[in-house]
Amino acid sequence: MLKIRIAIPFAGLALTACGQSETGRPNVIYVFPDQYRNSSLGFWSDPEFAAEVGWKGDPVATPNLDRFAREATVLTEAVSNFPVSSPHRGMLLSGMYPERNGVVLNCMSERPESSLREDAECIGDVFSAAGYDCAYIGKLHADFPTKNNPQRPGTYVSDAVPEWDAYTPPERRHGFNYWYSYGTYDVHKHPHYWDTDGNRHDVDEWSPRHEVSKAIEYIENKGGVRDPGKPFLMMIGMNPPHSPYASTDDCDLEGYERYKDKSLTELLVRDNADTTMAKAAAVRYYFANVSGIDREFGRLLAALDRAGLTENTIVVFASDHGETMTSHSTDDPKNSIWRESLNIPFLVRYPGRVPHRVDDLLLSTPDIMPTLLGLAGLGERIPASVEGRDYSAVLRQDAVQPERPRAALYMRNLDGGRDADGLVRGFFAQARGVKTATHTMELRIGRDGTLERVLMFDDAADPYQLHNLAPEEHPALFAALCRELAVLLRDNDDVWFREGVLSDVVPYDTNN
Repeated sequence: MLKIRIAIPFAGLALTACGQSETGRPNVIYVFPDQYRNSSLGFWSDPEFAAEVGWKGDPVATPNLDRFAREATVLTEAVSNFPVSSPHRGMLLSGMYPERNGVVLNCMSERPESSLREDAECIGDVFSAAGYDCAYIGKLHADFPTKNNPQRPGTYVSDAVPEWDAYTPPERRHGFNYWYSYGTYDVHKHPHYWDTDGNRHDVDEWSPRHEVSKAIEYIENKGGVRDPGKPFLMMIGMNPPHSPYASTDDCDLEGYERYKDKSLTELLVRDNADTTMAKAAAVRYYFANVSGIDREFGRLLAALDRAGLTENTIVVFASDHGETMTSHSTDDPKNSIWRESLNIPFLVRYPGRVPHRVDDLLLSTPDIMPTLLGLAGLGERIPASVEGRDYSAVLRQDAVQPERPRAALYMRNLDGGRDADGLVRGFFAQARGVKTATHTMELRIGRDGTLERVLMFDDAADPYQLHNLAPEEHPALFAALCRELAVLLRDNDDVWFREGVLSDVVPYDTNN
């Protein structure tokens, strides 16, 4: 059942947008820390928001995001369809599913076939063509690393084997004219970045703080880094609260003070959490980074206020995937259909255009790009290649709205075979699944194509997914979910559909 809560408009509507005409295009800021699960937002413990979900919010302090949520539309069921860093980012940037955008696995030097297509028409390309100044700050992780190190030509950007990090040259930046980014590098307090001109910056500062400082410089146009006559798109890809989270060397120290003396049972409150796991102690550092990100997000919003740009700026807070943090007793923080991994934050503020509500829209990752274009008034520019759908009318609560999605696709790919040089060729589509408003189902196969596992949960009655429903005991439900999965696989021309994987179970010829 659709649950919508309407609240009183927030006081910030009185802000004026200096330097922006009322009819001008809005600015867009998209902030997405890595591995930030939806439950790690303090407002889910508030009665107004808690009534909209069937699970407990984590006991985290996020006062800035709590205020932001009361000025925004908050989605309870946004989905990371392939909850791993690179595949999510490929879908986010291109609006296409992995097989079409090229990012079918996490990007690293042993996977030369997994990289964002250079010819893909991505979000920065479209906004740039529409007259926007476009900035990308922070983690990208959508490119296959090559030996293109600007500081040491003919080498990777480090001597790591295999190499995960990457320098992105101008021809692969997809319309972003301001660049301060890197591929992937998990040293939170000693990050590095390459700027627009390819210069490397090694920094001794917690990465979200440094990145927000650069974002504020961009907003204030320090040094004339953007064209003040243009609206702007700015994407900020933070790395924390992504691992490592094993010590104070990995986390925000101010945030750590909030959690260091709390017991594991006080912090791991989800009914499916396993406090006996060795990983359980990581929750203190994970939550420390959550609270640190909140502080930096508050600094970013304050800079918008000072610049007089709040009223004419769309701000989104999201993530690329979640974090299990001992739920289901798994060490794998992501790459699974568990709610803690699949469900991501998605908060949208656009004063006067997007009302404060809580909505259970099943937003998929490829939907984000066209929806942002729609919110910015650029719906007619959505590329024909985009496989996602524009749900901006839902966010605005227009009188005429598109049909809402019945389900979202889940996918899990593993490495294919390796060639004589040890490089990965192709991929193995190990699992496909479906998330509906009330249920979750995953089908997993072995490399011989036979069914190895079925996970099926009634998310309404069992929000922590503690009770796996056996297909033979619930045949009608299993058949209905397989039909939904068949439609998604067929509509997305997925490899399972093309190869008829589990065709005795998944009815690809369904007309539903």
